[in-house]
Amino acid sequence: MRVRVLGCSGAIAKDCRTTSFLIDGDVLVDAGTGVGDLTLEEMRGIRHVLLTHSHLDHVAALPLMVDAVASHITEPIRVSALPGTIAALKAHIFNNVIWPDFSRIPTPQAPFVSFHEIQVGQTLELNGKYIEVLPAVHTVPACGYAVASGQGCWVFTGDTERNPAFWRRLNEMDVAALVIETAFSNREQDLARRSLHLSPHALAEELDCIDKGKHFPIFITHTKPAETELIMTEIQRFDQTQPFGPNVTHDIRWLRAGQEFEL
Repeated sequence: MRVRVLGCSGAIAKDCRTTSFLIDGDVLVDAGTGVGDLTLEEMRGIRHVLLTHSHLDHVAALPLMVDAVASHITEPIRVSALPGTIAALKAHIFNNVIWPDFSRIPTPQAPFVSFHEIQVGQTLELNGKYIEVLPAVHTVPACGYAVASGQGCWVFTGDTERNPAFWRRLNEMDVAALVIETAFSNREQDLARRSLHLSPHALAEELDCIDKGKHFPIFITHTKPAETELIMTEIQRFDQTQPFGPNVTHDIRWLRAGQEFEL
């Protein structure tokens, strides 16, 4: 299984594209602006879209991508998401005001897009990949995903703040890599808390929930471009800064657009 990072920024700027991951060429996890770097041929290969939530930085490219490949669509692109996310897409994007309702075009019987509700705890099987829907804590209905096609899974938190249920499930898994958001620096930790995102301080506390003896690479995503350097500096101080102590041994890395995971 190959996971390709199309976008992993919390906002746009030069060389900053918002959240999107391509798995084995046929499954898209979130549809942020990173999708725009795909060729038309690559877009045509996408059969499934899994959304973590309805915020614009995670869905902005979805209507544009479908439009780009519409003339080649022979069966609907399956968009799977929580019920609240699907309701938001129908009400606010595919509403014939912001964008045409591709779930009824060209005909209701053979549309470009079909929507499929999922629930936390559910496992989907898509072309040999097993995808578990994980809990997230955000300002709108949200989830994360764990994806596996053999031993070891690639885990993505989605947008979330403190999330005990997520860590309970993660500690039961064989994790090959964890992608976790840290949107704001510590100086903006109040804003992070109100918007239900993580700051480095909250991240450190969350990583303490990982069972002792578990060790896997942890990739930081969704930083705001204006604060990226500060966020990474604050994260790099984990081993030297109280109250986290000297025993933090997490393998923390920086996620980059274009990066690929082979599992």
